[in-house]
Amino acid sequence: MINGPKNSLNYSFALLFSLFLLHLTFNTQANYSTGSGICNSLTAFQDTTKPIIKFTDTIPGKKDSLAMKTDSFTLKLSKDSLDSPISYSASDSMVFDVPTKKITLFSKANVKNKDMDLTADSIEFDQEKHMITASYRKDSTGQMIGRPRMVQGESTMESDLMQFDTKTQKGVTRNTFTQQGEIYVMGEKMKKISTDEFYAFRGQFTTCNLDTPHFAFRAKKMKFISQKLAVSGPIHPEFEGVPVPIYLPFGFFPISQGRHSGILAPQFTASEQFGIGLEGLGYYKVLSDYLDVTVRSNIYSYGGWALFVSPTYRKRYRYNGGLNFSLQRTRLLSSDPKQEYTKAQTFNITWSHTVDSRARPGTSFSANVNAGSTKYNQYVVNNPTRNYANQLSSSITYSKTWDKSNLTVSANHNQNNNTGVVNVNLPTIAYTLNTFYPLQKKEMIGEPKWYEKLGIGLNSNLGNQISFYDSTFSFRRVLDTIQWGALHNVPIQLSLPPLGPVQISPGVTYQEKWYSSRLVRSYNTAKNKVDTTINKGFYRAGDVSFSLSMSTALFGTFDKFGKKSAIRAIRHVIRPTVSLNYKPDLAAKDYYRIQIDSAKNSFRFSYYDGTLFGPFSEGTFGGLSFGLDNNIEMKVRSKKDTADGGIKKIRLIDGFGINGGYNFIADSFKFSQLSLYLRSTLFEKINITMGATMDPYQVNSSGFRIDKYMWQGDKFSLGRIVNGNIAVSTTFKSKPKDEKKASTDTQTEQELLPVTMEQQMAELDYVRQNPAEFADFNVPWSVSLSYSLSFFRDFRSDYKGFETKTNSSFNWNGDFNLTEKWKMGMNGYYDFATSSIQTLTMYITREMHCWQLSINVTPIGLYRSFNITINPKSGLLRDLKVNRTRYFYGN
Repeated sequence: MINGPKNSLNYSFALLFSLFLLHLTFNTQANYSTGSGICNSLTAFQDTTKPIIKFTDTIPGKKDSLAMKTDSFTLKLSKDSLDSPISYSASDSMVFDVPTKKITLFSKANVKNKDMDLTADSIEFDQEKHMITASYRKDSTGQMIGRPRMVQGESTMESDLMQFDTKTQKGVTRNTFTQQGEIYVMGEKMKKISTDEFYAFRGQFTTCNLDTPHFAFRAKKMKFISQKLAVSGPIHPEFEGVPVPIYLPFGFFPISQGRHSGILAPQFTASEQFGIGLEGLGYYKVLSDYLDVTVRSNIYSYGGWALFVSPTYRKRYRYNGGLNFSLQRTRLLSSDPKQEYTKAQTFNITWSHTVDSRARPGTSFSANVNAGSTKYNQYVVNNPTRNYANQLSSSITYSKTWDKSNLTVSANHNQNNNTGVVNVNLPTIAYTLNTFYPLQKKEMIGEPKWYEKLGIGLNSNLGNQISFYDSTFSFRRVLDTIQWGALHNVPIQLSLPPLGPVQISPGVTYQEKWYSSRLVRSYNTAKNKVDTTINKGFYRAGDVSFSLSMSTALFGTFDKFGKKSAIRAIRHVIRPTVSLNYKPDLAAKDYYRIQIDSAKNSFRFSYYDGTLFGPFSEGTFGGLSFGLDNNIEMKVRSKKDTADGGIKKIRLIDGFGINGGYNFIADSFKFSQLSLYLRSTLFEKINITMGATMDPYQVNSSGFRIDKYMWQGDKFSLGRIVNGNIAVSTTFKSKPKDEKKASTDTQTEQELLPVTMEQQMAELDYVRQNPAEFADFNVPWSVSLSYSLSFFRDFRSDYKGFETKTNSSFNWNGDFNLTEKWKMGMNGYYDFATSSIQTLTMYITREMHCWQLSINVTPIGLYRSFNITINPKSGLLRDLKVNRTRYFYGN
């Protein structure tokens, strides 16, 4: 026995191994034959089954001398020799028993052979039997030290005792723990028959990673194929070590990674309107490496059903996308006593497609389609957000870019589920010719002349639109509503050298529009209403404008705050723009005035109202356009951030300003309406966006403008706000309990493969329907709030005066930890127009380590629902859940 420090272990083993080889040599019959002073053969190690290895030396340039000399020897390998090298290490000692040909390593022993890596407190290697035995020991307190652990390929095992044959790659273990994908396997005895296959006797497996798992499945016999599947005989579950008397004749568990075809398990639901149902029953099929399809269905006892077909495709570095076709046959109990059931058959189709920009540089193709029946969203159960989505839109775009131009061809669609109006734009063609400089020299030498910066561009758009009602669709009516149009824009601009801080830019713009119809209105005195007539044909209109714009920037800083103040300075930037414009009245022929009511009020209309590109504005304009943009920043001393001298910039107001104009040559209404706006992110937390339009003129009793300023008269006022909008949103949340975990989660999300917009929307829909499944216990609380308000002034439907239409809503979403294991959350939507909560969803969830309890309740909404689910977190056992769902239609 040799004991010594770790750094002398290799030298000692080399010496002993040399003695071991001598021992083998002297115990073997040796025959030597000598020739020319060279040993030709070592018969003691001769292997007659191996070819003779020859070494040939040639002496170039000497043909009359001995030109070739061949030495050969044969080597017979010992039967107990190794077929691959073994590396080893130990921190305490090594025992080398020469007679039995055994080597034993003690304390933190490690042996590596091929792809096998074994660590244990002690490891014994029997060279004759090619057997490695690993075991542990207990300290004076009875604690286990150095439990054997073996890693081979993708398989990891921990056991009380391991015996492994290095030649056959087979082995036996006792009281073994191993992991296969998401499954943790424990067996009283295991037998490994190959690198990827092993058997277990009296074993259990679970997805809980604790030493004493919360739940497990027990079976007497099991077989595992690494990273592929697990098969067992009769099997039963147990919870907290208590057996459950539910037995299955066998178990089959796929544990391979990647995509695999299979049945999708449903969940049971119950509703007073739909009856008892199965939701989500379907099948997933992998058709190829690039294509798969998911088919799901909902079936209800009252006769309703829904079918969902969702193929997806992808080719790395080329393209990816997905299609989803949904067909619903709704049959629910009716609240109308005259009919027993409410019936409807609706459909929806979505398609998303994106092309990698590296696939074909200069060419792009994308699609984002969402179309279907106007009542489809109304009958989608358990999705309150979608029930109130009244707008559907689609876009398919192809783009090609050349050196000096760009061509875009697109098809667009939008529909309003409230009115049932569907608009389809097919095709829409846009051609852009980049600005070129006809006076510029081909070879630039020195600074260019001012006139060489004269640029000319071209933007052309051609569109075709079809409009129809969903309920009255027919090809004849579709053909009657077809209208097409074109818009051509030729900008001519000149970039002059700046005059100090002022930039001057003159320009000329010519526009031309083509129309396929004219809209003629006339007042019907007999019926006291406005009649409308559409005349088909080819019509055109042109417009030209001249401009001379000037812009600059003014900076102001206030920094008199004192040395002890946290505020160091406030900076204000003003960017004024002034433009002189002239536009002749080329559109006067396209406008006319008619009576609109019995009070003989009149209004000027254009023949091209409601067309694709709309009419040009009428009247001659010769005046001034102005704009004033501002932003305000503040510098503060930061206590946490020491970068840049501890000074931090805070944007108080990102932008606020006003835009307007004054027409000097107009005979009336010289002042234009003023546009006001404001953008801000207060304290980097509260996002505020505001906008409004102010009219400086007064109105008469019928609501029509009169040529009299608001500040003229008894009451002073700058103007009337005729439309506006405001949006405020913010999110507050506590710091994560574990900053490292939060950083890891963020990094993991960033490393995920990009998904299409449709896939993102599908994921968001699932999160909204099941918020409890995505509770983050690492963040103790979070609150998101948003408010929106918009209003505008428009004609009444009968043209008898004006009315102001207002939309206002408040949204909230938040959650908080009741305890370390319980979390509660809520989200809702309040509509100020109806003065009621439109949707309200609440949830509570329980963190159960390897299991999760979630309760979702929607007490207010088109579909009121209740759902409770207890399920394992593992994706492998996602369908092993206890679920109870009930929902109710209507109020």
